[in-house]
Amino acid sequence: MALALKILTGNAHPALAGKIAEYIGQSLGGVDISRFPDGEIFVKIIENIRGQDIFIVQPTCYPPNESIMELLIMIDAAKRASAARITPVIPYYGYGRQDRKDQPRVPITAKLVANLLVAAGADRVLTMDMHAQQIQGFFDIPVDHLFAAPVIVRHLKSSGWTGDKVVVVTPDPGGLKMAYAYSNMLKSGLAIVGKQRKSATEVEAISVVGDVEGMNVLLVDDLTTTAGTLTSAAKLLKAKGAKKIIAAVTHCLVTDQGLDRLRNSPIDELITTDSVPQRDTGGYKVTVLSVAELLGEAILRVHNDQSVTSLFRI
Repeated sequence: MALALKILTGNAHPALAGKIAEYIGQSLGGVDISRFPDGEIFVKIIENIRGQDIFIVQPTCYPPNESIMELLIMIDAAKRASAARITPVIPYYGYGRQDRKDQPRVPITAKLVANLLVAAGADRVLTMDMHAQQIQGFFDIPVDHLFAAPVIVRHLKSSGWTGDKVVVVTPDPGGLKMAYAYSNMLKSGLAIVGKQRKSATEVEAISVVGDVEGMNVLLVDDLTTTAGTLTSAAKLLKAKGAKKIIAAVTHCLVTDQGLDRLRNSPIDELITTDSVPQRDTGGYKVTVLSVAELLGEAILRVHNDQSVTSLFRI
């Protein structure tokens, strides 16, 4: 007999979870999340989930520590309620920036979070556009790693951002693989900006590899917070003769400082997804595309033991 499917959510992004449940054709499962007087998190799953296939939607976004603890406690609650399988759906995988030990006496938090999820009782993980794809290897359970590119590329094509008058640019050499995938899907050129990081919030763009003069430029990245990398690259590209510049970023966790930088930069528009809740941008043009259908379809396919490969295609 097939397992019953149930969608649960924490407080990180209930709006996205609601859209996913609507796509699947069911209502969200009832969860009571509250705080003890000292701030500890209390979770109670309202309905019987014994023997069910449970998907818990929770991006580990701001505030990341609260979001992660909520998710871990929900997984533990579901495990102790005798759920048959528990899959955290993490549209944005927080703490992913620290994925290697690049200086003495620092942690690898991407691995730590993976260990915590498995220890809590996760049976598999469904996520999207991790900061580094090798983070999948930090898990000893199956990981379905989706990409927002098909959703963003469909929008770009409908807006005419395709062909040989467009150059896809990665503002960081580490994002070359993502930029190459975008350039192939858009049948456009490719360029790279070399950068030097001065601090966690300050970045200096140094050089451009590739021709952008007289071209429309699409900057692509997996996430932005202070927008230092994007805006520094955009200024250099404009100086090299780029025409219109827009940016496509999967996870937009932009801060006040980042918004100020975007407003004062040559970037005309930021295209992003609803993988995390979006803030008011005060008039700056931000286009938010929903990934609810993508995640909902992936949940259905995982539940039905079907392939998710076709979700990577346009």
